Amino acid sequence: MRLRLNLATKALETHRRFLAGAGLTAFFAALAFVGLGWHVYSARKVDVEVRARTNKTNREMKELEAQRKDLERYFKQKDVADLHDRATFINGILDARSFNWTMMFMDLERTLPDGVRVISIAPTQAGGHVELKLTVGAANDDAELKFERALEGSKEFREVQIQSVTSSGAAGNQTGDQKVVQLTTIYSRG
Repeated sequence: MRLRLNLATKALETHRRFLAGAGLTAFFAALAFVGLGWHVYSARKVDVEVRARTNKTNREMKELEAQRKDLERYFKQKDVADLHDRATFINGILDARSFNWTMMFMDLERTLPDGVRVISIAPTQAGGHVELKLTVGAANDDAELKFERALEGSKEFREVQIQSVTSSGAAGNQTGDQKVVQLTTIYSRG
């Protein structure tokens, strides 16, 4: 028979709890390290893709900028600039001829209430619309007010600005109307 005797002055201490805790801590630390390492790897991979796209975009922008400068140099040549000016002039003439003046006068006639007549009209064409300087005579205040409201409510006439209103008693009103109104407006159909 064998007997186990401990003749040591201090009893044997077990470090089992410490080793278990240290092992668990090392396991969780290893998991965190792997997780963070995977996160860093993914972030660097995405960063590489973003850098590649950014570099590609920068190269394309430089190429387009070079093309733009080449085109600017080309269009600044005297013969090309003269051709551009001539084309602009011809397009202006074509725009003026293609504008439907009859439709504009029909729209103006439709907005004129009773007691209002057009004394003078000065149309100028600019950029797809016509700027009108109108001088109208009104038989009374009510007719003038109806005309202004009709013009402001119209889809074709916009940005109505009254320049001056002259009463019949004022000097210079030779038309026989009670009021003469000068205004500007922009006409655009469509």
